Parts: sequence; C-alpha cells; structure tokens
Amino acid sequence: MSLDLVIRNGRIIDGAGNPWYYGDVGIKDGKIAVISHIKVKSAREIDAKGLIVAPGFIDAHSHGDFNTLIYRQMENIIHQGITTVMAGQCGSSPAPLSDLIREEAQRGSDAQLPEGISLELSWSSFDEYLKMEEKTGLGANTAHMVGHGAIRSAAMGNDARAPRKEELQIMRKLMKEAMLSGAYGLTTGLIYPPGIYAKTDEIIELAKVATEYGGIYDSHIRGEGKTLIAALNEAIEVGEKAGIPVQISHHKIASSTLWGSSVETLRMFEDARGRGLDITVDQYPYKAGSTSLMTLLPPWAHDGGRDAALERLRDPKLRARMRGDIENGLDGWENFAKELGWDNVYVTSVISEENKSIEGMNITQIKEHRGAEDEYTAVFEVLLEEEGAAGMVIFYGDEEDVKRIMRHPLHMVGTDAGCCTVEGPFCRGKPHPRHYGTYPKILGKYVREEKVLTWEEAVRKMTSFPAQRFGILDRGLLRPGMWADITVFDPETVIDRATYKDPHNFPDGIPYVIVNGEMAVDDGKYTGALAGRTLRKSLY
Repeated sequence: MSLDLVIRNGRIIDGAGNPWYYGDVGIKDGKIAVISHIKVKSAREIDAKGLIVAPGFIDAHSHGDFNTLIYRQMENIIHQGITTVMAGQCGSSPAPLSDLIREEAQRGSDAQLPEGISLELSWSSFDEYLKMEEKTGLGANTAHMVGHGAIRSAAMGNDARAPRKEELQIMRKLMKEAMLSGAYGLTTGLIYPPGIYAKTDEIIELAKVATEYGGIYDSHIRGEGKTLIAALNEAIEVGEKAGIPVQISHHKIASSTLWGSSVETLRMFEDARGRGLDITVDQYPYKAGSTSLMTLLPPWAHDGGRDAALERLRDPKLRARMRGDIENGLDGWENFAKELGWDNVYVTSVISEENKSIEGMNITQIKEHRGAEDEYTAVFEVLLEEEGAAGMVIFYGDEEDVKRIMRHPLHMVGTDAGCCTVEGPFCRGKPHPRHYGTYPKILGKYVREEKVLTWEEAVRKMTSFPAQRFGILDRGLLRPGMWADITVFDPETVIDRATYKDPHNFPDGIPYVIVNGEMAVDDGKYTGALAGRTLRKSLY
C-alpha cells in the first residue's frame, strides 16, 4: 500500500484521553489509513521525534463564519492547530437573511470590512449561504449553527417586542430550514439585540424544532456578571423544557463581586446532569472578553436596530436617559460599564483613521485624550463617529475561576474568535489575543508550566469532546478511517505570543497542521492550502 504522507516517531495522543504512545501515522486520500510502526515509504514524510501528534483541534465556539466568504485562509485559526470551527455562535449567524433587514445588514457589513473589500449579502436561506461558502475551499473545516438573532430579525426585524403568532410560525419555519440544510443546532446571544428582547418561551419554541433534528442549544446566556445564576437557570430551563442538550458558551464569572462562584455554577451543571439534562460548557483561557462597544448602551436604545440606536445617540434627551440607566442600572441587564468600571473597558478597533490613536486605550484614557466632559460623552461620541462599529475588550475575571472551570470534566475549549491575519487587510486594531493564542496558551501555560491539565486531558478537551458534543463523529480522534485532521506540536516550546497590546502574533511550537490530508502549516509556515470544507450535519 502506498501512502501520501507518513508522520513518524511522534508521541501520539489520540484525543480520547488515553495515555500517549509512540507510533507512526499514515495518510491516504485525505484520511488516516494506518497507525502503526510503518515500514513503507510515502510521497512525504515528517519526522516528529520529540513532538506530540494529536487530532486537529476543534474550536467549540467560533465567529469565523462572518469572514469565510472574503477571508477563506483563516490563518490565525490554522496556526493555533485548529482544523474545524463551530460557527454561528451568540445568535448571530449570517443566515437566514430577509429583506426586512437586508439593507441595514449590508451597511453594517460594509462598515466592518476593510477598504476596497466588499461582500454582497445576496443570500436569504441558510442553505443558500452554505452553498456560497462551499464554492471555494477554506483554511479550516467550518460547521454551522443557526442564530436565534438571525432568525428573529429575518421574521420580524429588530423590534423590541414579542413575536406575533404568525411571526413565531415564520421563525419555526426558518429554524426547520436551517436544520434540514445541515445546521448543528440553535444559538442565542441574549445580551445582544434582538436576542435581548426575547422571552424564554420564544427560545424554547425554536429549541424544540432543533430537538426534532438532533441539534443542540448553545447559548451566550443573558448575563455573566450579577445576573449569572438566573441566566444559567434560564438556559437549563430551555434544555429541560425543549428536551435538548445545552452548551454554555464561554463560561465565566464576569464580576469581581462573584469571584469564586464557579464552585456554585459547576455544581449547578452537575445537578442538572443528575436530573437528566445533557449540559456542557466551553471557555477561553483569559480574564477578559470582547464584543461590540454598542453593548454598553441599555437594551431600549437598540430597539429597531443599529441605525435607530445611532439616531437616539444624537438626541440629547435620550443620551441623558442612557447615562442615567448606565449609572443606576436596569433589572436583568448586563451593564458592563457600571459593573466593571470605565478603566476596565478598552476600545480595540475603529473604522476611521481619525480615531486610530484610541485603539488600545480604556474609556477613562479616551476621555482624557479627547478632552471629553466625561466618560459617557467620550463613549457616545466614539459610537457616533464609528457608526456603531467600534470593538472593545472588557476585563472582568479571576484566574482561579478560569482554572477551576478549565479543570472540570464538562469543559471544552473555544476561541470566541473570528478570522484575521498578522499582515494584510484583516488585522484591524488590537483584537482580543484569543484570536491568535487560545489553544497554544492552554498547552504552554496551563499544561506545561502550571500543570492545571495533563497533555491528554487538554487534547481531549480540544478534539474528541467537542467532536462528540456537536456530532462531528468522523473527526476529533486519531483512528484509521477518520479524516486526516492532525496537529503536530512541540510540548517543550508551544506557547501563545499574542498580547492585549500586541495581539497580531502567531504562536510558537506548532510546526505542522494537516487539514483533510493536506499540509496547511508546514515547518511553521502557512502553505496557503484551502483544504477545509463546509460541514453539514447529517440527519441520518
């Protein structure tokens, strides 16, 4: 038997949690053909002596789908050893899309894209979007969830109200179409419009449709700070009433007043499993998160969409009301500015050249830099100048909570990142370092240096666990017959190099990444291969 590629002399960690062993891995026609001490020669051989040979990492929480039609290389993803991403998270999948919001969505897309690059949002259904993505290869395999926010907007726009009976029926139909097209489940982003306006019963109705087709419910819950416990109870309620497995996105304790509460939240998950609910979590290994600067505004300000919110920002009376709500809080609202403080909120990206100097500054520093009256004025003015397209990083966490969640057997790894690159148009601003460093940081810091996890535990949380969780059962393990998604890393040198001040750095210690049998990273350099595929969930 001739082979296309043989990886020799490596320490194999198979992804199942088993102890490592020495062996060779032979690849033929994009799949693993044999794992043994291989005698035959092949067209290409890699000497992996001193290296670990693992399944390609599976990102349990990705936002790569908003880039795949225009930046297919996914270079920051590939360099981390990630070969498959789970996209469509936080309720914000690109499809479905209807004429109710197409024009506003197009403006939002145009504002976010680098100058000279455009994307026509011409699709409507989930299937139409996937077919566009399938026309050309991808850097990594991409599996898609469908976002509740996308479904809601397509059916009823971005209004702050409950859906009418006929609108809910449209939402169910859109959910069914997505599942029949290969979506892996339903996601929500309940701190973002329009998800923030949805009641629990609305989510349950859509989750029931996902249940019919073997999907899961993956939620950015309604609050990760002071409202954390109530928000987790809501996710558990959805799972129990819809009869659907639940995934808690980027689980964290996002308030200093609650540090240590991961003891309680992890017990909640264990108790729910004891009652029969299949619930798991993902996490990135940082004490800060990242999202749109627009989320600093109270929920009512977003009624009707981004354009309506910006118009309200131009009204002095409504700005005063927003300020009052941020200062005093609103029941059930995750109020980042009030809860974390302005000095923990940093602007990461802007679209205008005039504001480039504020990237990397916190809001207090921006106030001083601009000579603004106060932090509120600084934020409101930046949002207007950037047409709502500014990004932020927010610092909230405690290292012990990060480690406690990471150790737990219900935990798997996710980046919560989109696609970008060190050079070129897709490197705007100072994005969260998770875009470049999530997986190598866990391997270098939390396995090698701090021994929070063993190599085998870490690899399982990055491979077979998310594969099993989402139903991608032909990947995530090193077994003959599986697709040849393989990551080879150096246990002595693997580490992240991305920081908050200087995020655009690929990691060290991951010399080889193979996607569907093709070399994507060879001797530490991206090859340009587009061997990844759009994955669709099988209904059989």
